[in-house]
Amino acid sequence: MPLRWTLACCVCALAALGCAGDRYAKVAPPTAAPIVVAAAAPTFSLVSAQSEADTAERGSEQIIQPASLDSSAAGVETPRVLPPCTDATQAIDLATALAAIDGQHPVVGLARWRTQQAYAQLSQARVLWLPTLQAGASYSRLDGNVQASDGTILDVNRSSLQAGLGAGAVGAGQTIRPGLVAEFHLADAIYQPKIVERRAWARGHASRAAQNDQLLAAGLAHQQLLAAQQRLALLEDHSNRIGTLAGLTENFARAGQGLQADADRLATERRLTDASLRLGEEQVVTASSRLAEAISAPPGTLLACAEPMATPIELVAIGSTPSDLVVTGLSNRPELKEAQCLVAEACERLQRERHAPLVPSVLLGMTYGGFGGGLQWEQSDFNDRAEFNALAVWQVRNLGFGEQAIRREREAVVQQTKFERVRRMDEVAREVLEAQGQVTARAGRIEAARAAIGTAADSYDRNLARIRDGQGLPIEALQSAEALDRARQAYLQAVLDYNEAQLRLCRALGWPVRV
Repeated sequence: MPLRWTLACCVCALAALGCAGDRYAKVAPPTAAPIVVAAAAPTFSLVSAQSEADTAERGSEQIIQPASLDSSAAGVETPRVLPPCTDATQAIDLATALAAIDGQHPVVGLARWRTQQAYAQLSQARVLWLPTLQAGASYSRLDGNVQASDGTILDVNRSSLQAGLGAGAVGAGQTIRPGLVAEFHLADAIYQPKIVERRAWARGHASRAAQNDQLLAAGLAHQQLLAAQQRLALLEDHSNRIGTLAGLTENFARAGQGLQADADRLATERRLTDASLRLGEEQVVTASSRLAEAISAPPGTLLACAEPMATPIELVAIGSTPSDLVVTGLSNRPELKEAQCLVAEACERLQRERHAPLVPSVLLGMTYGGFGGGLQWEQSDFNDRAEFNALAVWQVRNLGFGEQAIRREREAVVQQTKFERVRRMDEVAREVLEAQGQVTARAGRIEAARAAIGTAADSYDRNLARIRDGQGLPIEALQSAEALDRARQAYLQAVLDYNEAQLRLCRALGWPVRV
């Protein structure tokens, strides 16, 4: 066997061993169905924890069917072409904002195409053992001294030509580039498809996790825009009350029934309220821009919430027990399924290293074509030329110490991924319990704030009626007007905080709802 074939085998084996650590594992593929969102009025229902647990258990026996890599195939979206910019304001509700997080959203689309890339790598790993076809022609010319095997120096003037399946034969040597060549480590051919399959499953779960995160971002951005619009409306209402009181105070001062200092104070409050209105308008524009980014709206789109007022949303029932919610989160969160896939990938890599010294690196080559040549420029005596070469090499790295070290490294990676999975489980449980506690506590805040609005409104109305009956000064109603504004703002904040907790709880459960 010529030296160059041996060197080629060594290079092949090293390359195979180097890339083998990139690709395998054993675990449940993603099985949970994506969230179904309709643009109609939202109605929400929680998927039972038991059904989700059954789905996760059955998932270990299923395999994701990768979508076609052709962008025109079903299930694979191409990036949307943005329409021209427009200054028209578009109304959007929560259901529509969530429905915008689909396969055409850049965050979701990027994650899904990473999954497609992983499945393309899986297809490549499955055909690792198949030979590569090489066809071509080669010409060689030599003029000058060469040394024969017995040490004799010869003056040679010759040329040769080869064409067909393979190329590069010179003289009596074997063909440098065989027509059919297969170079792989047998351990890679066995374990590489398993490694890449587990990695592809993990990418699929990561894609769904990215969609869930973007759903939360869109929901929170929608609530922030609704909050900005509602605060602006409350500021306008408060400004009208301050304007009424300022006019009355000015009239009392001119009639000598009140102090000019009181009129100046109300005028100051009015100007400060106007400044707050400008800030509120700025916050509406900012929140609109952030919602447009969250749902990947066309550039220049101005968004406004279609809801007339902020109301509590019910994504998850308040009466659900914490233990049931934790079970739902642990069985439904794609991050945990991704972590499970990564554990299985690490285990497959460890198995690959354990069996690597027991199986050889393989080099197979076959060539068939025409070969001929002669002295100087002469090309004659063309005839068929066929070659077949097979090489198997077993490798024990660094006298066995290298094998032991790489196995310890892979075992360490397995343990790391296991502890990472446990850490994520603790994180999911904490997120579920934290969000569930916030939902419960903030529901009570809403009731308290609603009651405060009633008492503050009664106080303001009584003060205003007493002033109009000539029983007091307008400045006396300023405190009750400010209390009414604070109560309304507190109620709005309580509703928005509650809705945020509902959205975070829904995300912590893996979005087990249909909107």
